[in-house]
Amino acid sequence: MRALNTILNSVLNLIFPIKCISCGEKSKDFCALCLSDAPPAERETANWIFPLYDYRHPPIKKALHLLKYKGKKRLAKIFAEVLYEKIMEELSELSVMENFREPLLIPIPLSPKRYRERGYNQAELICRELIKIDRNKNFKLEKNILIKPKETEHQARIKNRRERLENIVGSFSVKNVESIKNRNIILIDDITTTGATLAEARKILKKSGARKIIAFTVAH
Repeated sequence: MRALNTILNSVLNLIFPIKCISCGEKSKDFCALCLSDAPPAERETANWIFPLYDYRHPPIKKALHLLKYKGKKRLAKIFAEVLYEKIMEELSELSVMENFREPLLIPIPLSPKRYRERGYNQAELICRELIKIDRNKNFKLEKNILIKPKETEHQARIKNRRERLENIVGSFSVKNVESIKNRNIILIDDITTTGATLAEARKILKKSGARKIIAFTVAH
């Protein structure tokens, strides 16, 4: 089966060659040069949230849209590679200064309805790629601890900050509370805007006994 998939992918790449979504060169879906040219996130966020890029940069916005809604799952690996560097940079300091060791890697979950519609969770895809890179040396993936039983309106469709906060309140819960007690946690999501989603996830994890929580996102 794996050999068949390899052959099929090779044929598809010949018919539909992979091109950078920014410059159009045949390489990756987002080439290293264009990714390096993307402006860093500069808008203010909470000091525990670490976004990589400015979401207003058109290629970044396009790439995240393709990953989130159009099934361009290969982009998860590309973003994971740069996120991993940022995570390790922060962990090198936190592990010493705040005893932030052996963290659990937790993706922001989708509601069951949203997951069925999309067929995958883009934050979980990024986490899986991070684990492949890390090989369980620095963190462990836990994808079924933080869940979202409550369906909410898309945060992107709500412009008012206060309404965003109200929309997301009470939407998360924790399974197997014992597994996160006194544990350090790294939350992963694709985009943060107001930080409401990450803040709500952090709140419920803290209430369930988590020690310290930080978050990384591709863009802000």
